[in-house]
Amino acid sequence: MNVLDTLKLSFQNEFSSSLENWFKTPYDKVALVIDVIIVLFLTFQVVKLLKTTRAWQLLKGVLILLIITILSGLLHFRILNTILSFVMSYGVILIIVILQPEIRRALEQLGTNKLKRFIGLSDDINLKTKENIYKIVIAAEELSKQRKGALIVIQREIKIQDIIDTGIPINGDISPQILVNIFEPKTPLHDGAVIITNNKIAAAACMLPLADDKDIARELGTRHRAAIGVSKESDALAVVVSEETGKISIAKDGTLIADVREDVLKKILIKNLTIDNQVKKVNTNTEN
Repeated sequence: MNVLDTLKLSFQNEFSSSLENWFKTPYDKVALVIDVIIVLFLTFQVVKLLKTTRAWQLLKGVLILLIITILSGLLHFRILNTILSFVMSYGVILIIVILQPEIRRALEQLGTNKLKRFIGLSDDINLKTKENIYKIVIAAEELSKQRKGALIVIQREIKIQDIIDTGIPINGDISPQILVNIFEPKTPLHDGAVIITNNKIAAAACMLPLADDKDIARELGTRHRAAIGVSKESDALAVVVSEETGKISIAKDGTLIADVREDVLKKILIKNLTIDNQVKKVNTNTEN
């Protein structure tokens, strides 16, 4: 008996044993429903995780081999079925060896906060948002030191898809290096704004509406007017780095807060972007 047959027999025995005890009490019915939901949820999460790794292509190949093995047995192709059964038996060991890095990474997550991300808890969204805020602040500080003009818009509740559509799609993870490189002068993406949404860089080189209020200081350049404009037409936050002075400003609700320090920029972004602070704000407004 090969490994595949052993696993199959073991599963059948366990399944048959469980089936006999499933409906002895009303609790067993409830437990069965919860059990099925948990299994389906975990299966979905595992598939979603594997699709981002090289293991996905390998598993698709294994699935095709498994289907061919079953069909060859049903059609009585004995030679083919024998060969494939042998391959599948030792294939389990081979898969474990090939997927060793992915298996090790998954086990390491059991002892870290990444487990929360794996099962989708909202606490991890806050953690991810804070991590990206720090990355945006680091990028802004680096751009400020190098006197490189930049405009980073962070979408909140009000969608600005029409503005995102004017730029070049990126849909990539946020990192200080990427943000700094985007605003490198004389590169294709440095003109316009970077739009960040759902903790991703959605697009670059986006065109923003310019604020034309007469009470806006004349010395403000196009980037600052664009930042004020987008923050007036939506609830987005816009971080601006001046090319002339290297000073960092942030626009919110149509108002420009000029020349902010690193710690102040970080506090403003955390206050307006993290879930905990948004909930506190809603509760305060409700009480008032």
